Parts: sequence; structure tokens; C-alpha cells
Amino acid sequence: MKVILQQDIKGQGKKGQLKEVSDGYGRNYLLPRGLAIEATADNLNTMRLKDKARQAQIAKERAQAQEYAEKLGAVIVHVKAKAGAGGKLFGSVTSKEIAEALAAQHGITVEKNQIVQSEPIKQFGTFQVKCKLGYEITGTIHVMVTEEK
Repeated sequence: MKVILQQDIKGQGKKGQLKEVSDGYGRNYLLPRGLAIEATADNLNTMRLKDKARQAQIAKERAQAQEYAEKLGAVIVHVKAKAGAGGKLFGSVTSKEIAEALAAQHGITVEKNQIVQSEPIKQFGTFQVKCKLGYEITGTIHVMVTEEK
């Protein structure tokens, strides 16, 4: 019996896969619990259409991530921070502050957890910070930290 899996099933396969299972296992376990549907012509066609739509969505998201990476490389984000007498910052510049400044200054929305700092920014100057945009695409954010007056 051929079935299309509706959920990931340990030992059988992943959601959306077409699998050959024994008749009893399919009829008595998978179908009644909604873990799979029978592989009829209509169900196979629906599966192919869903797969095609999913691939189109992934391609669209990948293109958008690439576009964001190009935009990020062309802008400089200015972050103002308080400093002590020796020119050292009170605390450090966080990913949240960088994300908020990027949205306010350039209209580019990036989640704070996408920004990866190799080490905390604790002094004034210009820094490059990586931003993971998904689909193995990373962008570089140029951050300029200046003194708040």
C-alpha cells in the first residue's frame, strides 16, 4: 500500500514523502490516526502542487535574503553610546541596539538574534558585524559607535 505521510514518523520517513508500507500497518495504524493519507491520483497531484508552491516560497525568501545582504553592505549604522572619562563605554553596544538603529535610520528590519557579534563592542569606532539572514546567506553591517552628548 502506498501512502503519503502527513507527519514525520520515526523509522518511516518525513512529512510529504511517498512511502510503501504494509497493508495492515497503513490501514490499521497510519490512516486512522491521520499520520498518512492513501496515495490516490488526486492526493499525489495535491502533494506535487504543494511541493511546487513550497519550492517557490523558498526561492522567494532566498532572493529577499540576498537583497537584504546587499542593502546591509551599503549602509552605515550610527549608534550613540554613553562613555566614561577614559573613552570606554558604559556596558557595550548590544545586538538589540544595532537592530533598532538599523530600523530607525534605514528602514531595514532585522531580528536581534540574527545579528552575530564575535566580541562585544566596548569602545568608539567603526565595526563590522555579521548578520545571518537565513539560507546560508550572511550580510555585513557597518556600525559606527559615537559618543552621546
